[in-house]
Amino acid sequence: MLTIYHNPRCAKSRAGLQYLIEKNIPHQVMAYLKMSLTANDIQNLANKTGISPKDLVRTQEKFYKTDLKGKNFSDEQWCRIIAGNPALLQRPIVLSGEKGVLAQPPEKINELI
Repeated sequence: MLTIYHNPRCAKSRAGLQYLIEKNIPHQVMAYLKMSLTANDIQNLANKTGISPKDLVRTQEKFYKTDLKGKNFSDEQWCRIIAGNPALLQRPIVLSGEKGVLAQPPEKINELI
């Protein structure tokens, strides 16, 4: 079973969820904005996707543009920043066991099945 980290207000996230539904792929939805993701959770997502914590940041978010853009942080610091501001997390992230993808486009989910 796949796990999708989903934000229902995000078109890309909705497209990822719709892809899972249309392909009849068993999945569970993690409404990560309603959860309390820790820095360790973010690091685990980074490890499973092979994407650095910095590259999991949504650079179009206002908070990124006003407070973070152009600054250098360690991976650990980025994880803490994302955990404290979960809207910064790229989405949707889809996991299968110890592997994961940033499902942009949704067809990237095929790498997990």
